[in-house]
Amino acid sequence: MRWRIRKSFKILAPGSSLRRRVAYSLAIVRLILVPVIFLAVYYLFAMDRIVDRIVNVDAPAAKLAEQASIEILEARRAARNYVLFRDPQYLRANQESLTKMKQMLVCIGDLEPGDETIVQKGLDTADRYQQQFASVVSTMTESRQEPEERLREAVLAYEKDLDALVKAARHEKRAQLIQELRAVAGLFDTRITEAIQVANPASRTVAPDLQASSGQILQVASELEKRNWGRVEAEHENVRHLIRRAEWSLGIVSIITLVFSVWVSLVLPGQVVKPLVNLKEAVDQAATGNYEIDFELHGGGEVVELARSVQNLISGLRERP
Repeated sequence: MRWRIRKSFKILAPGSSLRRRVAYSLAIVRLILVPVIFLAVYYLFAMDRIVDRIVNVDAPAAKLAEQASIEILEARRAARNYVLFRDPQYLRANQESLTKMKQMLVCIGDLEPGDETIVQKGLDTADRYQQQFASVVSTMTESRQEPEERLREAVLAYEKDLDALVKAARHEKRAQLIQELRAVAGLFDTRITEAIQVANPASRTVAPDLQASSGQILQVASELEKRNWGRVEAEHENVRHLIRRAEWSLGIVSIITLVFSVWVSLVLPGQVVKPLVNLKEAVDQAATGNYEIDFELHGGGEVVELARSVQNLISGLRERP
């Protein structure tokens, strides 16, 4: 007679369905990736917004302000040449440069509503400059006598200043070079204005105001350029700060997600596999002829139903003679 040892197997299957538990496990594994994806998308949108403002607003406004400075310098040069040579093409060039400069200021105001006050100041100064230049043109006499010696000295001094500036340009920054060019151009305008006043005394009362107005326009354009390049630098710094935040945030969340996913991968499969392993051991015992097996069934679902069927089968075998 063979001795049979009674064994007891605990079948614990929490939940109502194995299919649901597997589905829940897969859903949790997917959900733990949501924080990483959410943070990545958030930082991408934030950086895209900043870069979009730099590319479409701040940098174009700064370039327009720079172009406005160039156009007012061109207008001053054309005005000076018209007074010297009385050629109508310089008068047209002056008006065209002023029109372009005004259009650029308007575009800056559209791009940067916060600069509307200084933009309007530039437009008002440009209108005043046009009126003053028209007054200079109307007061000019028919005489074409020029103070040749003064003009020659002014041109030679201007060439000397430009030569010195070009030689030092390789050691200077672009913004500083532009400021020095503006200063040299203003000095040349002053010398030419003095020479013109000698040839045309009627313009003495208007020429200083004309030069002051053009200088104010240059100052406005320079201020707009400085403001917008400052915004570009600030936005660039914001992007760098945002990138650092993204690196830290995504790194921490990724580590937490990895730890949690490892825990989930170890715990949840155990709840599904362990009842099946216990049931297999019970069937192996019955296969060796030991029918003295007890089942402790807890829970519900397919695994418990299977265990109950195996229990009934073993009970039937044990009752057979």
